[in-house]
Amino acid sequence: MENSIFVGLSRQVALQAQMATVSNNIANMSTPGYRTHNLVFTEYVEKMKGNPDPLSMVLDYGQYQDQAPGPLKQTGNNLDVAIHGKGWFGIQTADGVQYTRAGNFQVTLNGELVDSRGRFVADAGGGTITIPDGETEITIAEDGSIATPEGVVGQIMMVEFDSQQPLEPQGNGLYKTDQDPLPAVESRMLQGMLEGSNVNPVIEMTRMIEVSRAYQSTQRLIMAEHDRQRTMIQKLTQTGG
Repeated sequence: MENSIFVGLSRQVALQAQMATVSNNIANMSTPGYRTHNLVFTEYVEKMKGNPDPLSMVLDYGQYQDQAPGPLKQTGNNLDVAIHGKGWFGIQTADGVQYTRAGNFQVTLNGELVDSRGRFVADAGGGTITIPDGETEITIAEDGSIATPEGVVGQIMMVEFDSQQPLEPQGNGLYKTDQDPLPAVESRMLQGMLEGSNVNPVIEMTRMIEVSRAYQSTQRLIMAEHDRQRTMIQKLTQTGG
């Protein structure tokens, strides 16, 4: 008797997850290198005890990212770097090297090259990159080599992968994967530029409205079913009395 309510609730849970994903996309529409995330849904069949008919519900199975690159914007900042192609920057973390498309880098007081959150940018060998004290004339070549008037001081890690879908978002613009990184043969770095987010705000706002309406519609169906069951129970009680 309550199966329809269970189905409705499963849909609402899935819609809540979808709304959270859409909201996160909108919140990151100005984040450099951000890729739009989308949920994947599947059917979950549950065999209820005492009911020969299986119950079909909604399950948010996982998510995938839109692999389209964001627009490239010229900033003029010599520490801003964009990747043209399918490559990724390497960033050092407590869980090993992870990857990002956000190239808004900075130099610490100690001369280390870091990302916007202070995490060390990995060099081609996985170590750190240090800019000599007082150097302001910094050039970054298409292969990631960093040079000052004194010569080359390091090379930013840039790698590619066979597939980008297995890259798992870790938050704050980072991704991790079990895939082995490959040399970046189809990518090049562009100094003084940043890759913007590939989020389309009009599409995401439309999706948000659609999800909100679907949630409200499901809520009305659940309430209608609840009222029907309550009325039925009241009638049975009166008849029994």
